[in-house]
Amino acid sequence: MNIGLVFLSELVGTAMLVLLGCGVVANVVLKGNKGFGGGFLMINFGWGLAVFSGVIVSIYSGAHINPAVTFGLLARDLATGVEYNWAALPAYLGGQMIGAVIGAVLCWLAYKQHFDLEEDPAAKLGTFSTGPGIRHNGWNLATEIIGTFVLVFVVIGFGAQGADADLGVPAGLASLGALPVALLVVGIGASLGGPTGYAINPARDLGPRIAHAFLPIKGKGSSDWSYAWIPVAGPIIGGVIAGLTAPVLIATLVAA
Repeated sequence: MNIGLVFLSELVGTAMLVLLGCGVVANVVLKGNKGFGGGFLMINFGWGLAVFSGVIVSIYSGAHINPAVTFGLLARDLATGVEYNWAALPAYLGGQMIGAVIGAVLCWLAYKQHFDLEEDPAAKLGTFSTGPGIRHNGWNLATEIIGTFVLVFVVIGFGAQGADADLGVPAGLASLGALPVALLVVGIGASLGGPTGYAINPARDLGPRIAHAFLPIKGKGSSDWSYAWIPVAGPIIGGVIAGLTAPVLIATLVAA
């Protein structure tokens, strides 16, 4: 595995994910758009298709495009005694974070006039990053843990059936296949996305939040840094729990 290509693969895939994912939110919530008022289900499907696109263009690295997936697979390998390529870890995480910032900036450029037209700072921030319906750190954290657990558990479960080897790619979202993982993300959003906006991906939330902080967005207001740790910590915890438990549970069920 070429570490430089891993970095580039994750950067391109995550940039595509965030561009299209933040783009569907902008289309729904910013004034003057053709999709204005399209609703949460439109956002769910848009994010699912954004993941589909991100996976397609980052097959080389296994399409983690999510630090929670990266840490979940790391936990799985450590728990099962599989040798982990530590040199690849910075490439995955760096590519994901930089790609997320780039994707958010491109989204802003595409919707620049609508950001200028929109008067509500919360709508502008909501285009970039997630926020809770009811703010309660403990419960918001729990929601992100559960949603990300589902994502990583299913990915590992599918990979345990031999998908990784069949595809000839490193383990990651690509092991599940672009369309199934897109439908999985739509399902998580439709089922568990309401309380927090289902970040389920630290890079997807933190990268755009950083972009929101430095971009010259008219009347943008706060970047809500007091909440920012939840969509980072929750997904990582959920991913690691899935990585530790999935091999045992899946092996038990297969053996039965």
